[in-house]
Amino acid sequence: MKHLAAYLLLGLAGNTSPSAEDIKAVLSSVGIDADEERLTKLIAELEGKDLQQLIAEGATKLASVPSGGAGAPAAAGAAAGGAAAAEEKVEEKEEEKEESDEDMGFGLFD
Repeated sequence: MKHLAAYLLLGLAGNTSPSAEDIKAVLSSVGIDADEERLTKLIAELEGKDLQQLIAEGATKLASVPSGGAGAPAAAGAAAGGAAAAEEKVEEKEEEKEESDEDMGFGLFD
């Protein structure tokens, strides 16, 4: 990921075809060592491709990924039974508090 981020930074700076040495320079400027194997693979994968077109294709792929919809049914169920559940929790906490005092035979601040 760090190699791709450096590649994108160089692309935004106007370098349309960053080399491995360019990416190494960016990473080393912030104290990160480049992984030769990953860097070689990244350069091979992106060689000859337009950076703006790749970003546009990625954005369309991300738009098709479902996200955020799973919480709605759970929220509706929680709203319906929320008051009863809240009362039960309060009663459980009170019972736990009473039990904890009895177990030790003395209170924390006695």
